Amino acid sequence: MDYKWTLNQSVMQENLPLCYGSVNNSCVKTVYAMETRTFLYILLSLITLFTLFGNLLVIITIIHFKQMHTPANYLILSLAVTDLLIGVLVMPPSVIRTVETCWYLGKLFCKLHSSLDVTLSDASILNLFLISIDRYYAVTHPLLYPIKITSKITLIMIFVGWSLAAFVGFGITYLELGIMGEEDIYYSTFACEGGCIVYFSKTAIVVFTMINFYIPAVVLVSMYLKIFHIAQRQAHMIHNGQVKTRHQHTKMRKTEIKATKTLAIVIGVFILFWAPFFFCSLFDPFLGPVIPRGLFDVLSWIGYFNSTCNPIVYAFFYRWFRKSFNIILQGKIFKPNSSRLKLF
Repeated sequence: MDYKWTLNQSVMQENLPLCYGSVNNSCVKTVYAMETRTFLYILLSLITLFTLFGNLLVIITIIHFKQMHTPANYLILSLAVTDLLIGVLVMPPSVIRTVETCWYLGKLFCKLHSSLDVTLSDASILNLFLISIDRYYAVTHPLLYPIKITSKITLIMIFVGWSLAAFVGFGITYLELGIMGEEDIYYSTFACEGGCIVYFSKTAIVVFTMINFYIPAVVLVSMYLKIFHIAQRQAHMIHNGQVKTRHQHTKMRKTEIKATKTLAIVIGVFILFWAPFFFCSLFDPFLGPVIPRGLFDVLSWIGYFNSTCNPIVYAFFYRWFRKSFNIILQGKIFKPNSSRLKLF
């Protein structure tokens, strides 16, 4: 996401590089050295490719292998689809915008790109919130979990989450609800040919960042602290034999606890990578704004990189992902009954 950045039209002089030299209301263009442009294209393109490749592996694994068809994995699938769409729809145009420092893809596609950007970012936080609810019931109510969190309920939760994300993303950007009340300021100061930004009024940016990051982050952290407290207590009781359970049930409980810890890391990575962007987005309008567009680009790509890292977390902590990775690369998924292979 490339949020509000200042264009002071009084400094637009003929000797400054412009996105469109023949247009009066053109944005100022930052011209990087050829070496810098080449490096940025290679780096950002690699990030995009790794995002596509890693999340595609997660999606194929969960869809293909019947053992992975569980409510918890459907939520991971939804998150992987979100990350894949960021790699397909958001990152490639953002690569061009970041390196060229201008938007050459038209106003309509700018609005669509910005809307998808906000929508998918919202979908990520909502998917993580749903994952937290799933982990909460799995750890705190193990007997009620199969009843409360069924595949049907999970799919309904995913549908509602995506619908809310699309409503917010397209409403605040495509319908320009974010500039409501400050239309004159936006069109006289920030809007220019060759730019593609998401502008928020002060009220809108406070509401947006609170609802889409700060409040969910606090709730997620609080929920996982409670989950961890209960999970550690249960693990301690199982280890010391204070809970008499069958070996299979004990193994299942340990698996649930490990899954909870792994997904907590996914949430931690999300908060870590997106926190700088939302921090600057919240305070910049009240300080001037003073944060340059280039810095917002860097912070946006740090946030996008979260979509690249999720499959890496799965590969590091989940044996089933590493095994499925080898099976897929060796082409074994095309063999008969490969979907019934045991991954763990």
